[in-house]
Amino acid sequence: MRIDFKLSVAALALCVASTGAFAQVKKKPAPSPKQKPADPAAQVKASTLPIDKDVIIGKLPNGLTYYIRQNSQPQNRAELYLVNKAGSILEADNQQGLAHFTEHMAFNGTRDFPKNALVNYLQSSGVKFGADLNAFTSFDETVYQLPLPTDSAKVFERGFDILANWAGYVSFDQTELDKERGVILEELRLRGKNAQERLQQQVLPTMLSNSRYATRLPKGKEDIIKNFNLATIKSFYDDWYRPNLQAVIAVGDFDPKRVEQLIKEKFSPLKNPASPKPRVEYPVASTPGTSVKFATDPEFPYTVAQIIVKLPGTEVRTTTDYMQSMRTGLFNQMLNARLNELLQKSNPPFLYGSASYGNFIGKQDAFTSVVVARPGELEVAVKTLVGETERARKFGFTLTEFERAKQNALVQMGDAYKERDKTRSSNFVSEYQQNFLNGTGIPGIAWEYQFYLDNLDKITLQQMNAMAARYIAGQSRAVVVQAPDNEKPKLPTEAVLLGWIAEAGKTVTAYVDNVSTKPLIDKIPEAGEIVDETRDDSIGVTTLTFKNGIKAILKPTDFKNNQVILTGYSYGGTSLVSDADYTSANMASGVVGSSGVSEFNQIQLQKMMTGKSVSVEPYISDYTQGFSGNATTKDLGTAMELVYLYFTQPRKDKDIWESTMSQWRSLLVNRNLDPNSVFQDTVSAVLNRYNTRAMVPTTERLNAASLDKAYDFYKSSFGNANGFVFTLVGSFDIDAVKPLLATYLGSLPSSETKKTYKDLGLYPPAGVVTKTVNKGIGEKSTVQLVFSGDYEYTESNNMQLDALEEVLNIKLIERLREQESGVYAPGVRSMYQKIPTGRYTFTVSFGCAPENVDKLIAATMDEINKIKTTGAQATDIQKFKAEDMRSKQVQLRENYFWAGYLASGSQYQLDPHRILRYPKTAETVTVQSTKDAANKYLSGKNLVKLILMPEKK
Repeated sequence: MRIDFKLSVAALALCVASTGAFAQVKKKPAPSPKQKPADPAAQVKASTLPIDKDVIIGKLPNGLTYYIRQNSQPQNRAELYLVNKAGSILEADNQQGLAHFTEHMAFNGTRDFPKNALVNYLQSSGVKFGADLNAFTSFDETVYQLPLPTDSAKVFERGFDILANWAGYVSFDQTELDKERGVILEELRLRGKNAQERLQQQVLPTMLSNSRYATRLPKGKEDIIKNFNLATIKSFYDDWYRPNLQAVIAVGDFDPKRVEQLIKEKFSPLKNPASPKPRVEYPVASTPGTSVKFATDPEFPYTVAQIIVKLPGTEVRTTTDYMQSMRTGLFNQMLNARLNELLQKSNPPFLYGSASYGNFIGKQDAFTSVVVARPGELEVAVKTLVGETERARKFGFTLTEFERAKQNALVQMGDAYKERDKTRSSNFVSEYQQNFLNGTGIPGIAWEYQFYLDNLDKITLQQMNAMAARYIAGQSRAVVVQAPDNEKPKLPTEAVLLGWIAEAGKTVTAYVDNVSTKPLIDKIPEAGEIVDETRDDSIGVTTLTFKNGIKAILKPTDFKNNQVILTGYSYGGTSLVSDADYTSANMASGVVGSSGVSEFNQIQLQKMMTGKSVSVEPYISDYTQGFSGNATTKDLGTAMELVYLYFTQPRKDKDIWESTMSQWRSLLVNRNLDPNSVFQDTVSAVLNRYNTRAMVPTTERLNAASLDKAYDFYKSSFGNANGFVFTLVGSFDIDAVKPLLATYLGSLPSSETKKTYKDLGLYPPAGVVTKTVNKGIGEKSTVQLVFSGDYEYTESNNMQLDALEEVLNIKLIERLREQESGVYAPGVRSMYQKIPTGRYTFTVSFGCAPENVDKLIAATMDEINKIKTTGAQATDIQKFKAEDMRSKQVQLRENYFWAGYLASGSQYQLDPHRILRYPKTAETVTVQSTKDAANKYLSGKNLVKLILMPEKK
């Protein structure tokens, strides 16, 4: 079983650091008034940031603000947003949860779109509910997002009616409201009733200084959601949904003058209350001293410590502010690079660690340090984390670190500048949203890039070294420790914990920057021979075949100005090893891929990539091995050098192996505490017929694994280049890259034989199987219904399964969510494969109350049986076709889509011209075809029911 423990632990830490409830967007900090540049001549004169000339900003007489920008990426699409400067922080005591409830009601009936008419209309226009059409509620804002096609003037212009209806004409139908109570409660159940929520309730008062934010979480209170009356929610809407607190943001492929006309026409009639309530700001007080809080939970699998130093909130509005934001970015980059290096040790001091300065909450900034400790090793983790910050304070950063950080920052900004005419509309929306909510400057990428060029070198190492002292010395500090109940006896007292923090770093020495000035490859390999070249102008693809058996599929595009996507594969994978050696083989690519290349360890290699935008990672899956990566056009050569070295000079690093094994063992200690982990481990085991390869490795299997076996398997997987197929898609010239590919791919060693794969039988059991897991103290359940069987992998069959997935999803939203009020978001997913053999799975999943499991399973089967009996409704089929067509139109202008399309087509030996038959393929979906597909694939002959229930009391 593949578990990315680095990702899971990092995600957990970020979740905890944000308390699991904040939806704020990070802001750039402003400078300390005490901080002065070392060189007065290098100071940047403070002036207000200019406004990007390409955005139109206006305000209607009623106070509504609007932002309009013409942008053609993606083509024939627009992003329409309604931003309300009102969230849960404004709720009265009897309204807790109603800001979020109001957001839901906007989709359940307005003046011009009664009941579910709005969702139905948008689905029929190709807008998918949840994935495209959505909204969110936070403490200080509620935001509605509406992506629309612009090649239909009727649909596009109707979008402004929809935004205006949300802004001032929500109906609050009593029947719809009562049904939505259940949906809201199920959303709270899905996201909460777990360890994170229970811990959050314990720590928020300490983290948020007992401010109003601690008692106004957007989720609200269950008893209020169950019992509030219509007048209470309408009062919130009438008070706070008003034009002088609202903004309309429109970015896309349209005529800006027409859009401005539509905004004036649709939104000018909106009225403010006669006696508007003041929009109060609720600060989080910076209480002097240190507050400490310990919190434990029986289901929490990690021990996490957070140190939050609260500082005055800032916004980036002037050139001085912007300059300081640049310094902060460099500081965060350098400090976290040091923390990441510690994970390369053979016995890493923690599972995850980070420290950075940024926005916190309630007009406050914070320097936040987060560390996930190994079981029983909290002291080491805390002292190491604090010690690294103290090292920076005492000794500062080195000049080489500083220069690398500046290079990386400039390259990142330069890459964004080069893509300025290929930037997605959604990127601009987020900037304008922050400008409206917080006054954050929007000077535009051209100004920002030039400012970097003109001023980056004015930042001094002395300024950077002063920042650590300022952040650590904050007068308002919160220290929070969250842990499993079983760790409670090992936790320190408050005095001991503060003692650890005070002692940390007392014996640290200056950081030594281990860098190499050698070239990545000292001897360029002799280029191999291209023995065949074919062009397919119908899809813009050229295929090269090299003498050593490698093929390269090339598709130059103009979708991006400076992006190349790289993939590569050959058959084999871990299917070729015995079960006894599987654990070693399964870790091979992860360990080798984290060990550097040639004579350079991973730390040195990362530093050698300074100033480059390139990423290349080897992988070994069950049935293939290969590479995934991306680079800018100028760095494609570096990417190919890395591919060559991962083939010919992979590195064997004992420290990385021991670090990986150490972290795996730590991860397993408390994994069984988390109900979701236990359930997912069971799901994986059952759906793969308890094959050990699909199960979490045991300590015994980890102990039997070895670096020698892993390294040898990696070398055998990449020792023969014959049969590898590489795909390059993006901004490059074929004649220019041919010599590059001949040098680094054509020269790779190969033999006559090509590898293939073995069928491991990793597929669900036949027949009807029910597996119930009783785990967890929260009143929540999870259901997965998995249909499976043999499958003929064809273009037509794939389309029918895709259609069946979406029409059933539409029906389950209507039945389980809208009618039964029993779930928040049912999921339907079809998967089909050709390798190692033709198989499909069709999965329905949802979370619900334990007492509703049987009823909702029965309702699901009832909806499936309706399709099996009469086929899908014609209106639902039309929604699928519209959604599929709209998504394909966007995908056809994306490099990542083509890279996946060409690579999978080669791997599965599919017709590369199949895309040209679209949308005719979609037209084969009919009422009868959905009926036939449902009877064929959802017969119930092979059905696995997987259910998570609370522990029996």
